[in-house]
Amino acid sequence: MQMLFQWDMSQQEPAKLEATFWKSAKAADSTRAFANRLLEGATKELVVLDELITRNADNWKFERLSAIDRAILRLGIYELRFTDTPHKVVMNECVELAKKFSSEDAGSFVNGILDAVYKEFAPKSGEAVKAAE
Repeated sequence: MQMLFQWDMSQQEPAKLEATFWKSAKAADSTRAFANRLLEGATKELVVLDELITRNADNWKFERLSAIDRAILRLGIYELRFTDTPHKVVMNECVELAKKFSSEDAGSFVNGILDAVYKEFAPKSGEAVKAAE
């Protein structure tokens, strides 16, 4: 989330931002790799992610969203759509990020948008079974 926020502010190449970010942040190699994959994927899928945010942010103009809320939503939607992280984990972590780093109402706002996006793309009942057969 911090790297996506920084990327939104600077629009620099993800690889350059990653190199700078990891000079001061400490994490296990697997955590770094996962965070880098999320940053790189979210920046590549930015148009799709922003369209999903816009479509599901009822009564909100995309431009009015705070940069931190955009980062959290982009991260969450990318992770919901393009990783195998369980949706409940993604949603819980994004809501907690919003509560910690954004406004008082951001948790419920983020939860609502992520829930709507998840429902839009979640397998309908029986689809997962058919795919496995």
